[in-house]
Order: sequence, then structure tokens, then C-alpha cells
Amino acid sequence: MTNLPEHAGPSGTPEMRASDADRDRVAQVLRDAAGDGRLTLAELDERLDAVYAAKTYAELRPLTRDLPAAGTDPVPPPAGGVDYRPVDDAPTWKTGIGVLSGFRRSGVWNAPASFFTFAFWGGGKIDLREARFAGGEMTIHAWAIMGGVEVVVPDDLAVHVRGLGIMGGFDGRASGPGDPGAPKVVVKGFAFWGGVDVKRRARKGRKRKKDREQLEE
Repeated sequence: MTNLPEHAGPSGTPEMRASDADRDRVAQVLRDAAGDGRLTLAELDERLDAVYAAKTYAELRPLTRDLPAAGTDPVPPPAGGVDYRPVDDAPTWKTGIGVLSGFRRSGVWNAPASFFTFAFWGGGKIDLREARFAGGEMTIHAWAIMGGVEVVVPDDLAVHVRGLGIMGGFDGRASGPGDPGAPKVVVKGFAFWGGVDVKRRARKGRKRKKDREQLEE
């Protein structure tokens, strides 16, 4: 956005890696600008080359800064209204260890691309219902030895469970698609005499909205 500080990228993190969809959206802004006569064909070709060579939001942002459409975020929140983008002041946890003890990761926090959790004669809970995501996918590496790990994922996210349980459980029933544009959560790992339980739950606000819609029907 043009009203962000100079150092900030579209989501406040200029180092965030851009996706193919991000590059395509910026390229469309440039093509529209050329169609309006704001860019010459030579300028369009030059900027498109830069778009498809860009690796981060910081490289994409300057390419539309002098165009009217630059006031829109190249990575807008999904149509469902949930903002998955990171929050500057929120914590970022990359591990959760429960050895003869427990841990909990919940509330508003910035989820990393890779999260490692280990439970031995202990347990832990990873709650993603208020988490924010720096990228389009998060992988949770969960190991449970005579312990347990519970993962709670909001029902608007895509979920893929690929773990293995031996004399224990690695529940994959939560696997399924999410809303268009929502991040994906992959849970993989191993459970021995223990368990990894992945659950899908509605967000609090989302649940109330669904309840109201059902009452109106």
C-alpha cells in the first residue's frame, strides 16, 4: 500500500517470499496500466521482466508505486474476510517441547513455515485459530513418544495429515480443503505409544456467523 512506511512490504514484511499468484496480480496491474496509456509497451516489457524475476514483496512493490492501482495490496485478505497476515508485535514460536511437562501455543501469534514439536511423557497443544501466517504453507513436524500433541486448526484452512503411528495414533481425519486463498497446514511426524490429534474447529466469530445464518434459514 502506498500509505505504508517505505521499509514495509505489502504485508509489513518486505523479506516475505512472493508466490506465483502475487506476481500474476502485479503483472495484471501493469497490463491494465499499459491499456490505459499510463505505460508504454517498452516500459511494460521492462517491468514484466522485473515482476517475474522478483523473489520478495520488496522487489514487487516499486513496480506499481507510480500507478493508481498501487493503492491496493498485491496480497489482499481472502474473500472470507480473515486476515492471515503477520502482526508485528505478536510472538513467533518455532518449537514446542513437552518432556515430563506440557506446552501451549495459542492466541495471536505468527506461525513460521516450519514448526517442530516433541512430547515425551508429556504433551502440548498448538492452536492455530488466531495464528497469522508469513507464507502460504506451514509444516508441523510432530513427534510423540509416550506423550501427546494436539493441533487445532481453523476450518477455513486446508489441512494435510501425513504422520505415522505405531502402538499409538496419528489421526488424519482432519485432512481436507480450506477456503480459497487460505494457508495450508501440513502435519507430519511419528507417534509411538502416544498420539498426535489434529482437529478442525470453527473460529469464534465464524461460528457465531454460521449460527446466525442457520437461524435465518
